[in-house]
Amino acid sequence: MPITLTPEQEAWLRAHVAAGDFASVADAARQLIDERIAERAAEDDEDLAWAKPLVDEARDAVARGEFVSLNEHKAHIEALLESLKA
Repeated sequence: MPITLTPEQEAWLRAHVAAGDFASVADAARQLIDERIAERAAEDDEDLAWAKPLVDEARDAVARGEFVSLNEHKAHIEALLESLKA
């Protein structure tokens, strides 16, 4: 599969090959692609089960009426900022 690199990408790769970081431009490209694929796979597999109890707790609190409206929150922050100016 042919891939076209930008001049900047090719220059970066050639500089790192010349520095001995990679054996060839092709090896560098394969390694960098493999690393990014592994990163993306790890992101896709990230288990967010730890967050479920926190979300459930927040939903229960809202159902009980234990929340602050956005306007109340803004007013609180504004008052806090004013108190810090004094």
